[in-house]
Amino acid sequence: MKDPVFEPIMINRTEIKNRIYLPAMHLGMTENYFITDRLVHFYEERAKGGAGMIAVGFATIDELSGNPMCIGAHTDEYIPGLTRLASAINDNGAKSIAQINHAGRYTHSFLLDGKQPVAPSPIASRLTRETPRELPIEEIKQIVESFARAAERVKKAGYDGVEVLSGTGYLISEFLSPVTNQRADEYGGSLDNRMRFGLEIMQAIRKTVGEDFPLLVRMNGNDFMPGGQGREELKEYAKLLAGEGTVNALNINVGWHEARVPQIVTSVPRGVFGYMSRGIKDVVDIPVIASHRINDIETARELLSNDMCDMVAIGRGLIADPYLPEKAKTGRENEIIHCIACAQGCFDHLPQGKIVECLCNPKAGHEKERIIEKTSTPKKVMIVGGGPAGMSAALAANEKGHQVTICEKDDRLGGQLFLAAAPPGREEFAELAKDLETQVNISGVNVMLKTEVDDTLLEKEKPDTVILATGAAPVVPSIPGVDLPHVVQSWDVLLDKVHTGKNVVVIGGGAVGVETALFLSEKGTLSGEAIKFLMVNQAEDNDFLYELATRGTKEIVLVEMLEKVGTDIGKTTRWTMLQDMSRHGVTIKVAAKALEITDSTVKIECDGKTEEIPADTVVLAVGAQSYNPLQATVEKLGIPCEAIGDANQIALAFDAVHEGFNAGREI
Repeated sequence: MKDPVFEPIMINRTEIKNRIYLPAMHLGMTENYFITDRLVHFYEERAKGGAGMIAVGFATIDELSGNPMCIGAHTDEYIPGLTRLASAINDNGAKSIAQINHAGRYTHSFLLDGKQPVAPSPIASRLTRETPRELPIEEIKQIVESFARAAERVKKAGYDGVEVLSGTGYLISEFLSPVTNQRADEYGGSLDNRMRFGLEIMQAIRKTVGEDFPLLVRMNGNDFMPGGQGREELKEYAKLLAGEGTVNALNINVGWHEARVPQIVTSVPRGVFGYMSRGIKDVVDIPVIASHRINDIETARELLSNDMCDMVAIGRGLIADPYLPEKAKTGRENEIIHCIACAQGCFDHLPQGKIVECLCNPKAGHEKERIIEKTSTPKKVMIVGGGPAGMSAALAANEKGHQVTICEKDDRLGGQLFLAAAPPGREEFAELAKDLETQVNISGVNVMLKTEVDDTLLEKEKPDTVILATGAAPVVPSIPGVDLPHVVQSWDVLLDKVHTGKNVVVIGGGAVGVETALFLSEKGTLSGEAIKFLMVNQAEDNDFLYELATRGTKEIVLVEMLEKVGTDIGKTTRWTMLQDMSRHGVTIKVAAKALEITDSTVKIECDGKTEEIPADTVVLAVGAQSYNPLQATVEKLGIPCEAIGDANQIALAFDAVHEGFNAGREI
């Protein structure tokens, strides 16, 4: 039976070898609009890995359309770099696409040398907190022409097609939406008028690049904006784009950057937005691409098999594992390293001005500089601890040619990844534990489970070097009553090792405290399967079903000394977790200090006043401290050693994996 993922497909007159499309992603790897070696090497590796079509971008169309961290396509000086990037993709077996875009009011003025961003109407952006300048008609016409000229440069540079970004809250979608378009001329008001700008751009591009050059459009299936464009208006737009042969394929995006519906985080179910591509596919006769949270071949295969789409966009999945397509094609799906949608190395890096990297793949963004060459002097390496840092170190050291053994005191590898996977919507972290364990097993690294390392074992094994990845231990705060029997640690709660009562006070509002509160807030709610059963059978009204899905049986109060909770959670994920706590009825006390724990309450000081909170169970989530009991023993035996991950310094899982990788490859 043929695998639908690996069936070829035609877009215009161009054949793509499979249905895997790497969508354009902002990577932060350019320098003043110019293509860099780092960017070329990143895409070269993904082309080698077997993707059918690869889009780069977005690329700018004029000086106000983006910023120097974007790919430049607004003047001819950028064509040589664009050509080099297209060649790196094409020469390694994939078709190349360049996405062009104008960011409109989503561009920050400080990135435009103080120039004011532009938009259809002067409506402030919640994303940038700036008010854009309204575009006059003559400037609108210039932008349409600039799109056509940028597309022409893309074609000259050797790309196999061009994609226009017509969604996500950027300029074209700002014209489409009544939220941001309040014009009274021919570009505003009715749907026909609001669509005019986008349609004129596509017609101008088609006229410029000719009939045979593939033109794709990335558009929203729903913008998820209150008062914005839902599925029906966007279907009408899709039909006009596909009409008269102007556009050759539609790539369906979801939501604006301002939308309050999670789109990319780990709590979003895999492939959930496939219904949008299906809705568009039902009304057009050109290929339709599904996107968002497609991180495994099985989800891609299901979407294609069920006619939900014609291609699948896998973005961060190919950051995590460039060889995902090749592994699937050659029967090695079990070896795929899956994106877990944590956003720690990708989306969370961009506001910090960093390049895109990956928790799951330490080589992402460092394709050439982190090549591991075999050593001529292999050593016997012992890794103490089989969490993410330990497994990453073991894999890198093994790749370098060393003889590696992992010693883990528990009965499984994975360490704190299983803690991270416990809260609702965070299950993907357990997927990373499984993926790393699979890599360890197929690499030939020796694994010793249920093994405590001491001086006796060290003298018996005689390692040449030791890497200490023993992790962390929870902190016990100095609060009167902390030793009472109903006081428990958050780690034990998350691993379901303890029972909690109806009234729960969580002390500590960092990441672990927030995760614990969410974990407990789900107790007593109905599962998605149960809600679907009741909904399909119309057993209850939707408002009550929502209540059953969000309100559990526990009363939870989160107490935090700082002014905000979740300050150590990545920006991409934090707002979704705060939103979920609100929906689940978690009470949050900030700028609050726990004074004492009694048999039935927690006394706190908040706003200069003392109050008592009822507590059947008190959960401690005040942080972790490095656990590294072996270093002195190893050093006493004269064995070179290094502590990594939380054993060295408490940090994110991203830091643990990268630190482990670097420690392993440097042996």
